[in-house]
Amino acid sequence: MRIPIAREGVPFVVVCVVLAIGTLLWARHGGWGVRTVAPAVFGIVALFVLYFFRDPDRTAPPGEDVVVSPADGRVMSVGPVAGEDFMGGTATRVTIFLSVFNVHVQRAPAAGSVGHYSYRAGRYLAAWREEASTSNERASLGIETGGGPVLVRQIAGLVARRIVTYPREGDRVARGDRIGLIRFGSRVDLFLPPDWPVTVAPGDVVRGGETPVARMDPSEEPS
Repeated sequence: MRIPIAREGVPFVVVCVVLAIGTLLWARHGGWGVRTVAPAVFGIVALFVLYFFRDPDRTAPPGEDVVVSPADGRVMSVGPVAGEDFMGGTATRVTIFLSVFNVHVQRAPAAGSVGHYSYRAGRYLAAWREEASTSNERASLGIETGGGPVLVRQIAGLVARRIVTYPREGDRVARGDRIGLIRFGSRVDLFLPPDWPVTVAPGDVVRGGETPVARMDPSEEPS
């Protein structure tokens, strides 16, 4: 049976639980004061870390031409951008903001072969700022699908300090596969071919691996 927590979170949970148990033993005969409060504090932190690193199973909707959200969160913007080499220079960008309360595991938006991976160290600006896409620490994963290229960019935020990306060039991914994780607050940019109809708008709440965000077939207009 799979444990519904991302493996990157296990060490954090173990440390918090050990500290909670240790301070509880320390506080047994301490009376009211720091000794009594410490176990509760570490216990609350352990519960939050467990909640943050949760990794629920997801089921992609039917239709191989349906592109699903790569992340949980809220759509910040949808619009054209230029200068993305893997995308042929131009693309439609769907920006998703992840708060600390969202699931932080990222998923493949479509099935295909990984044709590009890059990592760039950078700043830790607030994830909702426009320049975060090109200035912050980030990892980019390009997937060659049957309908064209897509690019997922994991972007560290104000609190995030580590990006994890699982696949590398040459690997194959299925739609909805887990592809990585960003720790503690972040942003994910999804780049699509400019002729693919996008089915989400700013303000929409999306779930990684489940919510349709676009269609590969340009003839399929969003409903």
